[in-house]
Amino acid sequence: VQAPDILHCHTWYSHLAGCIARPLTGARLVLTTHSLEPHRPWKVEQLGTAYHATTWIERTAYQNADGVIAVSAAMKADVQTLYGVPAERVRVIHNGIDPEEYRLRPAPATLRRLGVDPALPMVLFVGRITRQKGILHLVRAIRYLQPGVQVVLCAGAPDTEAIADEMKGLVTEAKQEASARIIWLPEMLSKEDVISLYSHADIFVCPSVYEPFGIINLEAMACETPVVASAVGGIPEIVVPGETGLLVPLDAAPGGSAEPGDPEAFSRALADAVNALLRDPERRAAMAKAARARVLAQFSWGRIAELTLEYYRDLLDGAPRSPTA
Repeated sequence: VQAPDILHCHTWYSHLAGCIARPLTGARLVLTTHSLEPHRPWKVEQLGTAYHATTWIERTAYQNADGVIAVSAAMKADVQTLYGVPAERVRVIHNGIDPEEYRLRPAPATLRRLGVDPALPMVLFVGRITRQKGILHLVRAIRYLQPGVQVVLCAGAPDTEAIADEMKGLVTEAKQEASARIIWLPEMLSKEDVISLYSHADIFVCPSVYEPFGIINLEAMACETPVVASAVGGIPEIVVPGETGLLVPLDAAPGGSAEPGDPEAFSRALADAVNALLRDPERRAAMAKAARARVLAQFSWGRIAELTLEYYRDLLDGAPRSPTA
């Protein structure tokens, strides 16, 4: 069997295998960084002391890699800062999606089946119930939304029982206090159903407190939905403020936490941005067209594949590695 020229590993789950295979095969080791463990301290709730092992694996891999693909410029800076990887060994290649799959596909019958009113303005969230995705901040923001809107929370797979209970409590409070209608869909939906939700949504909200890239925003944009998102991580490289959506600043709490220092102010700012777009249908329509155009121009998988192959060739143009190097 011919030895590979490139070993390409994604996330720490496969990093250790790549570090072992690198000297055995003489191949170049490439890591794609989708997130970094030191920036996700809430995972201690999920993993306990094993969290420190994942951080060690990640650090060891980056110190041994021949090349690193960062999914955003923000991630490139983090890899350099946290693990001391030289800038010349890191290349930014964004994630992508298939714009032929994610496109405007209205399906009112699907909405009615899910309990969503096709006639009401819709604010949509799609994601897991985690600290990282910031959904609790969005639920707190619902009470500040203007009347006559429905908020669809396509949210499940909680990281822990604690955050699941917190989510239930906040949704119950929001239903009692908010004028907006709330539809919580905790079950895993098919991709077709999610695309239908994107296609009918007036605004997609991404309130993440940590988001190395934020591919979910591309999915919404490809379906011609303007985005309101937190201005963290790689999101500002996707969402162009005033053109494809609005960005909400997040001032993190001191001490290395990704959580906002003033959670109430952040929730209010999310609501203010959503309300501003709800009041301006012409602006939303212009953003919708611009959003899909941006995805087509910059974020198709075909373009990402070409950039990745180019990086492979650049690595292989260097001196060949020895099997025992």
